[in-house]
Amino acid sequence: MVETADLVEKIRVIPDFPEKGVLFRDITTLLKDARAFRQVVDIFADHYRDKMVEAVLAIESRGFIFGAPLADRLQLPFIPVRKFGKLPAETARVDYELEYGRETLEIHRDALRPGQRVVIMDDLLATGGTGLATAQLVERLHGVVVELAFLVELTYLHGREKLKDYSVFSILAFDE
Repeated sequence: MVETADLVEKIRVIPDFPEKGVLFRDITTLLKDARAFRQVVDIFADHYRDKMVEAVLAIESRGFIFGAPLADRLQLPFIPVRKFGKLPAETARVDYELEYGRETLEIHRDALRPGQRVVIMDDLLATGGTGLATAQLVERLHGVVVELAFLVELTYLHGREKLKDYSVFSILAFDE
């Protein structure tokens, strides 16, 4: 079993990306280690096995990396939340602010049934804007957000504060 401290070591830090002063946490170095990747999915699966989750909803694109195998492992439906214009059927959408601009997310209107309990997956919790927008989409379709889940949380950006009305689970936290 890979320890959480070992998972931290699997994440490459790239200074000054995408702009000067930012320390980018690159998860691709963790993903190329099959044992570490499996451990991350195991941690998520163990955490959600008894939480009465009915679907795994993941945010494009890196949320898909963890959301799809988690849905498979828990034998639950997988629901993608995509960027504007990527879904073919009727959608619900939300516009929100990012650290570096504006974005629109969409979900198929028939993706959730009323009262369906979901976990929202993404790779990284930074300022919380993407997670909050996704939770709003779920609630607009009368779904229930059980929790928002992230591999990495950048605690110094205080994203949990924006998500204060929701339960948040992260495997790794970075203070700088």
